Amino acid sequence: MEIRNIAIIAHVDHGKTTLVDRMIYQANLVRRPEDLGNLILDNNDLERERGITILAKNVSVTYKGVKINIIDTPGHSDFGGEVERVLNMADGVLLLVDAFEGCMPQTRFVLQKALELGKKPIVVVNKVDKLNCRPDEVQEEVFDLMFALNANEEQLDFKTVFGSAKQGWMSLDWRNPTTDITPLLDTILEEIPAPEIVEGTPQMLVSSLEYSPYVGRIAVGRITRGKLRSGMQVSLCKRYDIIE
Repeated sequence: MEIRNIAIIAHVDHGKTTLVDRMIYQANLVRRPEDLGNLILDNNDLERERGITILAKNVSVTYKGVKINIIDTPGHSDFGGEVERVLNMADGVLLLVDAFEGCMPQTRFVLQKALELGKKPIVVVNKVDKLNCRPDEVQEEVFDLMFALNANEEQLDFKTVFGSAKQGWMSLDWRNPTTDITPLLDTILEEIPAPEIVEGTPQMLVSSLEYSPYVGRIAVGRITRGKLRSGMQVSLCKRYDIIE
């Protein structure tokens, strides 16, 4: 199965969680229209709903036969180590910006980390339904910010998607609203590279831990080499050269 790994970057309250919710809904995973008022990423009771994996803010949706792993990033500069760990799991980033407020300080911090790690960005200008919004100006702001953060030519040649996560639509032109967010999902499949497959002994970078009363401890991370199969023996490498 093809895979895309993306991290979502945004300032607080720019609509990150609402957008992820729409992606889940678009992929038709157990989301009934009457449930759309409840944000799935903000509600742990929904974690065990059939068909969705949500652990430590990781969500997977399947679209056109491709599994898209979406990783929510902390937007605050106090969590620098956490941000870097999360970005190491992704091959590209969605930069979500409010069409009225534009680029904010926390956006700059996480974006800088992503660009330094060589991640390919897709810009999502959200909330274009707001009064007095300025989508075109905000797009220019994002370009100027990336240029100031020393983005390379490929990163500066980013695709921009406009829309309203709250109203549930995305479009390549904000003057032409669509009926759903498929333009964004199509852009992810086109722009974000698939992860490289490296043969060899299995190696997985664990980036977050979760606990479930049903299965016990859960490690969430990215397989960087080899394959993992259910029931196989693996080594857990801890610090001080301890291997279990």
